[in-house]
Amino acid sequence: MSLLPALADDALGPRARAVFDDIRATRGTDYVNHFWRVLANDPPTLERVWGSVKEVMAPGALDPLVKELVYIAVSATNNCEYCLHTHTAAARAKGMTGAQFRELMAVVALANQTNRLANGYRIDVDERYRSPLA
Repeated sequence: MSLLPALADDALGPRARAVFDDIRATRGTDYVNHFWRVLANDPPTLERVWGSVKEVMAPGALDPLVKELVYIAVSATNNCEYCLHTHTAAARAKGMTGAQFRELMAVVALANQTNRLANGYRIDVDERYRSPLA
């Protein structure tokens, strides 16, 4: 159960209403999900987070499906049920198959296991892997 109410359209102030209008226009839908409706209780947070989502999830160097797969992986690791469900739906809409989802979960599980081992043993990073990105 949400700690704050999911605001209906008729309960929105002007700042939240403007963000909801932008969400609808950007996504080409009338549906605004519960995440945004709860954030609408704090319009500055709503504006900031929506702006970040629009910027980061916009077309770029990574394919849109890859961005959703990364989002699913992080959501699974962070145990965010809401984000796991919503971004799995978004990835399906972008072409993710059941086989891809299962393989992604196997990679997430493996990465969590090996990360914990590397952290637990405090393994020194090999010098060859320390070169900066260009």
